[in-house]
Amino acid sequence: MALKRENEGLDNPAFHMDEQVIGQLSGQPKTNDVKCEDGVDRNKPTYCVTDVPSWYLCIFLAIQHYLTAFGGIISIPLILSEGLCLQHDSLTQSLLINTIFFVSGICTLLQVTLGVRLPILQGGTFALVTPAMAMLTMPDWKCPAWTQNASLVNTSSPEFVEVWQSRLRTLQGSIMVASVLQVLVGFSGLIGFLMRFIGPLTIAPTVSLIGLSLYDSAGDKAGSHWGISAMTAVLIILFSQYLRLIQVPLPAYSKSKKLHTSNFFMFQTMPILLGLAVSWLVCYLLTIYDVLPKDSAEYGHLARTDVKGNVVSEASWFRVPYPGQWGVPTVNLAAVFGMLAGIICSMAESVGDYHACARLSGAPPPPNHAINRGIGVEGVGSLLAGAFGTGNGTTSFSENVAALGITKVGSRTVILLSGIFMILMGVLGKIGAIFATIPTPVIGGMFIIMFGVITAAGISNLQYVDMNSSRNIFVFGFSLFSALVIPNWITKNPGYLQTGITELDQVLRILFTTHMFIGGFFGFFLDNTIPGTTVERGLLAWNQVHFEDSTCSMVSEEVYDFPCGIAASVQSHSWIRYVPFCPRKNDDPQKKQETADALQSTRV
Repeated sequence: MALKRENEGLDNPAFHMDEQVIGQLSGQPKTNDVKCEDGVDRNKPTYCVTDVPSWYLCIFLAIQHYLTAFGGIISIPLILSEGLCLQHDSLTQSLLINTIFFVSGICTLLQVTLGVRLPILQGGTFALVTPAMAMLTMPDWKCPAWTQNASLVNTSSPEFVEVWQSRLRTLQGSIMVASVLQVLVGFSGLIGFLMRFIGPLTIAPTVSLIGLSLYDSAGDKAGSHWGISAMTAVLIILFSQYLRLIQVPLPAYSKSKKLHTSNFFMFQTMPILLGLAVSWLVCYLLTIYDVLPKDSAEYGHLARTDVKGNVVSEASWFRVPYPGQWGVPTVNLAAVFGMLAGIICSMAESVGDYHACARLSGAPPPPNHAINRGIGVEGVGSLLAGAFGTGNGTTSFSENVAALGITKVGSRTVILLSGIFMILMGVLGKIGAIFATIPTPVIGGMFIIMFGVITAAGISNLQYVDMNSSRNIFVFGFSLFSALVIPNWITKNPGYLQTGITELDQVLRILFTTHMFIGGFFGFFLDNTIPGTTVERGLLAWNQVHFEDSTCSMVSEEVYDFPCGIAASVQSHSWIRYVPFCPRKNDDPQKKQETADALQSTRV
């Protein structure tokens, strides 16, 4: 069972972390086999999944997760606005931004409470941006020429409104139809069934490529001003790595000690938030003193904090998004096929995110029923996103998984609060618009850190595999390199991938240009077809970790069961064992220990 935290005042483990490391620096003997609850292993999270930090710490960390997801979420409606003919309608763009934040918050609450139940944030998915833009560039949906001229656009005219709403309604309906597949695959247990064939050699390239495939996006944002981006990255590195053991005395109050001071490891707990805040402040000072260029054509203009100032003035104070706000959704067959390919890629990415999130948050590997629910709830989230009209679906956000590894705070209470915060930002338009003034290079510097951690988290799964085996070296190397080469070639030579069927061409192009799909497919296929022992493939050690985590740190049921006693009530029925997304009753402890002993003896 996870140890409960003391939440009064500032008396919690966040203020006393890394005592083992400090002891080693002072010459004290090193201790081994320290559990997560003791808070002394620097590789373990300070707060595990079921822990609840103090309320003020939850607020700071929730804001940090919101800001981490902000860049990725806000970029999706801005990208789609070009295909929706909204380049010169910033007010509608802000409405789309509020809507996607509102839906992301709802989906986050659903995922953490009823889905996979890991501290994993939900947001828009870039896997659906490509098919959406492919549909919007088709001759039937290409924007009229007059919408490209700002002087000819009257944003309130019925003609212009129908131009962008008709396109958005088609996206809505196509996403809703495609998301039904994800709901069926998740709740039917098909994903859980496939997980028995998925091991470290499948997860490692899939998760690693989540970070590697985003290098272009990070480079574009960071390249808008490399000086500001480098400063942001250096600050996050400084706070999270070099100053992580520096204690900051802060006033505190508790019933036992009354008013006193307590040492707080601020830099380790909130490095991303602090890095963004300092960089944002520097950009603001450079803006008000006109150090940064005002001309949008000059290099460094995007580092100004007033670039998106019109969004704040035009956004409404209070507006609640609702389903069908743009009209009744319609369906386009070609778009549905494209969205289906994006949904498949999104599911593969999410399975990798679940494992990475569990590892970074100190939780046992997710069981099949939790993965089934997670994928199913993501499908429900995409249904909601389509109904509300975001022009996109929802998926697990890899950037926030990486934030868990840096902050070492894996509490799902923090993610729940982040979901509530996103809902508020979706309702309070002007407050959400204020965060839109975060300069692009600041976000780029943060992405460089985030995506690097994601890549490393994926590679870390190879610790269970015998990397002295030429078989495993081949499987991982071929999967990783092929996933970089094939999408790059297809992107540069799109004309060679033509079957004569437009819908099929879109599906194939999306699949073959998605790095995670290529790497995960090759890893899955080769690992399950090339002969190898369970020890060599890492499956034995992979399963052994599950037993160790369940018996020594926290049990799987504690993390992945339904909340509020729902699991106990449903498990009383015998038929529940046949429901793929429902947790089963705990195995007999003696039988579980015998199984663990058998695994250990086989390993020896």
